[in-house]
Amino acid sequence: MRKSTKQDTMNQRESALFGMDFHQFIEKEPSMTNYELAEEFGVNLEAVKKLKRQINR
Repeated sequence: MRKSTKQDTMNQRESALFGMDFHQFIEKEPSMTNYELAEEFGVNLEAVKKLKRQINR
């Protein structure tokens, strides 16, 4: 199966999340805004929103 450069960049974005401590994210989530969480963990706002949706499932 072929991969495009767009797929490669999407995979790089998602792999950035694996360096994050998810327990720490869950602890800080109720008291911080999405923007503050993104700055704290060094990810973009899209990643924070995606994590929140996955946690709520």
